[in-house]
Amino acid sequence: MKAALQLIYPPQCLACGMSVANDGSLCPACWRDCEFVSGCCCHLCGVPLPGIADAAELLTCDDCLTTARPWVSARAALVYRGVGRNLTMALKHGDRPDLAKPLGAWLAQAAAGIVVRDMAVVPVPIHPLRLMSRKYNQAALLSAQLARWHDVEHIADALRRERQTDSQGRKNLAARVENLRGAMSVHPARKRRISGRAVLLVDDVMASGATLCAAATALELAGCGPVCVAVLARAVKD
Repeated sequence: MKAALQLIYPPQCLACGMSVANDGSLCPACWRDCEFVSGCCCHLCGVPLPGIADAAELLTCDDCLTTARPWVSARAALVYRGVGRNLTMALKHGDRPDLAKPLGAWLAQAAAGIVVRDMAVVPVPIHPLRLMSRKYNQAALLSAQLARWHDVEHIADALRRERQTDSQGRKNLAARVENLRGAMSVHPARKRRISGRAVLLVDDVMASGATLCAAATALELAGCGPVCVAVLARAVKD
């Protein structure tokens, strides 16, 4: 049956649609242009750093030296530009939930070093009105794949949006933080399930980190254990 389906619907590149050998893969051209975060990175925000990776050394970028992060570590799978940005945007705005499985597998591999036993995996929520228009929460699709990959508990509705916020697009860091102040909380019925437990907070993109900051703060106020962050793509400065 699988062979017959592949004859009718041959595997296509996730990014450009060209024929490839296996499902969930990239063609050679898109693979070359897709920047995976596989070497040195900041242990607090996942941004790639120059140098040779050393598992025993915790590196910190300039931004994280001056900006407090309410989590203990973070990892990213891709750099948010080129093919990495195109894939992220296709999942988020292009009505491509089918991308969640392969992209979630990449994210699970990137986050392997920070996943611990009995960790709860929690996605960053979106407001119900936005969920109605988008039809799905891309962060929840990714977090479900990550939790399945590592065989840890997924609590899809642990966090909720209290209000719909303005777009973060053209705001500076201070304005982004203020825009999200008090915008998220932990669902009362889920507080017991995260109490004292390590939490892996999942989102599709980290830019300034303001959204993740609001989500992590809400988790900590509800009494969870240490928070780690995993994002599909990390925005970088030119």
